[in-house]
Amino acid sequence: MNVVRLVDELPEARRGVAVGTFDGIHLGHLRVIDAARAAGLRTAVVTFDPHPRAVLGRDVELLATLERRLELFAAAGVDDVVVLEFDETLANLEPTEFAELILRGMGAEVVAAGETFRFGRDRQGDLTLLERLDFDVRRVPVLENVSSSRIRELLHGGEPDRAARLLGRPAEVEGIVVHGDHRGRELGFPTANLDVPTGLLIPPDGVYAGWTHDRLAAVSVGTNPQFDGVERRVEAHLLDFDDDLYDQRLVVEIWSWLRGQMRFESVEALVEQIGADVAQARSATRPG
Repeated sequence: MNVVRLVDELPEARRGVAVGTFDGIHLGHLRVIDAARAAGLRTAVVTFDPHPRAVLGRDVELLATLERRLELFAAAGVDDVVVLEFDETLANLEPTEFAELILRGMGAEVVAAGETFRFGRDRQGDLTLLERLDFDVRRVPVLENVSSSRIRELLHGGEPDRAARLLGRPAEVEGIVVHGDHRGRELGFPTANLDVPTGLLIPPDGVYAGWTHDRLAAVSVGTNPQFDGVERRVEAHLLDFDDDLYDQRLVVEIWSWLRGQMRFESVEALVEQIGADVAQARSATRPG
């Protein structure tokens, strides 16, 4: 898959182009990509980084990093991705300029997008404008209750299984494995401590069943109240695994909620509960 920042870096071709931010790449996003692919041309995606809402001063928690988005585009069979830097210059492009410089410039003949997609200065551009500019526009109806915002709500509500139904796969959190307090190993349950990128959504504090590095995992999110922790961390105990993962990037699937974070009356009680968490994680099934 070709990944470029400028449209003139792409090889010349006739393209069916899917356009959008695609945060999380949920089922609705996949329908847009499928509509672009159905054109029978070279399948391409135009997406934005950073998230437009962040640049326009609105808070947003990302469901996926750019790196993960690109992996998911590749898995969806996309041939080319143009990652546009969303800044004030891009935000202030007139809609016709965006259509001609970006879409026409990359050989787009078919343009697929959600039916409510808007673009250009003050979001004045829409799919009707693209039709007037002689693009073959494929309007993709919005799936009821399927949106990145709704997925965020479900994750914040401790419902990763319901979020997975909208994503078509489990929700994820990712990061580079870094050194922590090494307390998990001392307790008999070594964990991979993740340095999660700033801006990525982290599920609420608690213990979850999950999956990473081809292993089931018990995933802890929180400050470790048993030891008076103050730093919020994401730590994954990989079942039946005891190798070194430091400096590796892990994408951790969040499958199901097991319990909340709590302080136990003794370290022995904590260890007993972790053993129970691991047993539950071992019998978990993948949602989505």
